[in-house]
Amino acid sequence: MTFEELTVDLPAPKPLRLGETALFLDLDGTLAPIVGRPQDVRPDPRRTTLLERLNRALDGRLAVISGRTLADIDRILEGRVQAVAAVHGLVRRDVDGTVTASAPHPALAEVSRRCREFASRDPGLIVEEKGLSVALHYRLARGEAKAARWLAEALAAESGLFLQHGDMVEELRTPGPNKGDSVETFLTCPPFAGARPVFVGDDITDEHGFEAVQSAGGIGVLVGPGRPTAARFRIPGVEEALAWLEAAL
Repeated sequence: MTFEELTVDLPAPKPLRLGETALFLDLDGTLAPIVGRPQDVRPDPRRTTLLERLNRALDGRLAVISGRTLADIDRILEGRVQAVAAVHGLVRRDVDGTVTASAPHPALAEVSRRCREFASRDPGLIVEEKGLSVALHYRLARGEAKAARWLAEALAAESGLFLQHGDMVEELRTPGPNKGDSVETFLTCPPFAGARPVFVGDDITDEHGFEAVQSAGGIGVLVGPGRPTAARFRIPGVEEALAWLEAAL
């Protein structure tokens, strides 16, 4: 059964039992509210304290799996999480600090140029260059959504880059590991190995993560409005997700 066939009427998850859990968390839309400009997400004392406490309670079995760059994740989370998969899995930092990254696709420079050229038509269009991908955000220019999608599809077809649709964003990324692949890799290594995995995320980009943890006997938790998903549980929003995590401590 594919996630498109699953019901969107999902129950709330039960309280986390941290002693048996390996916890994988998305960032935007899960730990932090979605904002118009990605650079406007800042560190937050409540979130930082929560992650510190979770990491201790989980004995290090905590990872953040995000589309942001590694540097941006560390900036927002104030370096409190060591195990990170960034750029949707193209960059991974293990608990011992080892960083593994894919080689950038040679077409990225030209694709970035074409996206910047397109973005010049509306100040609400934002191009985010991540080294291994380029993202075209149109949350602040919703009238350009159709044209942005058309451009991204054309660039993907021309370049061989992988097109990843997101929430008001089209991202062209170097082919390679996704969020689910990152979860699977973490689960083969200490301290994650042998624990029951839980993946919490909000976006279509998190579906590979939901599928990976459920294949390993764990659960996926969708944050936000109901939609077709591989997750088996749902939390209404970021505030409720933070409260659910805090309740486990």
